[in-house]
Amino acid sequence: MNKFQFMGRLTKDPEVRNTTTGTQVTSFSLAVNRKFAGQNGERQTDFFNLTAFAKTAEFCGKYFKKGAQVLVEGRIQNRTWEDTTGAKRYATDYIVEDTYFADSKRDNSGTNGTINSDIPSDGEYITIDDTADLPF
Repeated sequence: MNKFQFMGRLTKDPEVRNTTTGTQVTSFSLAVNRKFAGQNGERQTDFFNLTAFAKTAEFCGKYFKKGAQVLVEGRIQNRTWEDTTGAKRYATDYIVEDTYFADSKRDNSGTNGTINSDIPSDGEYITIDDTADLPF
């Protein structure tokens, strides 16, 4: 099984581009805290460069913003190539396949957890008051 799962904060806004065939590609960096603290008592942080393609790339480019806490899942991919001097080069890529928002519902951004403002108000959707008691 080839799968990774990271939860962290975006270090900058995602970078969106298109391949020569028109496929959307979005790149972003995620700061992920380690579970344990170092010898000095401070928590260590790892920074991962991630890539998403097609619909996932479109979603990340549209909704991800610097500082947002997200959960991403995907696969790790290795690639090799020869550079201009003929030396063999290697790279490990983290390809994002699934994304989730991990910020609390009432964050400091003023959005109160609202993700999609494009939802139509044609009566198909109802608003639920999340401060009221649930009937079950």
